[in-house]
This record gives sequence, structure tokens and C-alpha cells, in this order.
Amino acid sequence: MKKYMLLMLLFLLTGAFSLNSCGPMILISRPEVPPPPWFYPNRIETVRYVYFPDYLIYYDISLRHYIYFEKGYWQITNVLPPRYKTLNLRRSRQVRVRDYFGDNISDYHRDRTSSNRGRRN
Repeated sequence: MKKYMLLMLLFLLTGAFSLNSCGPMILISRPEVPPPPWFYPNRIETVRYVYFPDYLIYYDISLRHYIYFEKGYWQITNVLPPRYKTLNLRRSRQVRVRDYFGDNISDYHRDRTSSNRGRRN
């Protein structure tokens, strides 16, 4: 019995150390959907949207689509239009939206930008 317990303890410790070396983990609402290649978190986090402020683009990780502002409306698409083909999102400034999980990112964006307009640095 002691041999079995020792073997089980060794197995659990090996498993714990191997999980630690797996790298970053992402918690999303649809785990079968991998994140895009430019998204690499440095810890476990729950994120639905990633915002690229230089281009006014959001990426919805759970639904796998881009949301961008064009001609006064928010456009939703699975692939960015050809005019964005030169963007390197891996090297672009990213803001992970950690405090919003709703479906209407335009409301979130409007609320955030209107609250930032009144601030002065």
C-alpha cells in the first residue's frame, strides 16, 4: 500500500511540474477556439476583447471576429479588410479589455472614450 501511495505521489508531483512548464494559459468562453497568433498572455487571465487603439480595432476572442470603426459605424468581420493587410498585430500596441464581457463593444468604447475626454494630464 505504501508503494502505491508513493507511486501516486510521484505521479502527482510530476504532473504538477509538467503543467507549470506548459506556458501561458487563456480562459475564454469557447475553449475549442484558439486565440489568434498575435495574442500571447503572460499569465492566466479571462479576456474577451483585445483593443488596438492605434487602429480603432477590437478583436472578440470568444466569437473570433474583428470589430472596427468605419464611416460612422462599427463593422464586424472575421477577416480585416485589405487596407489593413500591412498591419502587424503582433507588434501593434494592444490593450486587453479585462473588465467587459458584454456583446456590444461599441457601448463600452463610447463610455470609455467619453470618460477619458474630460481628463487632463
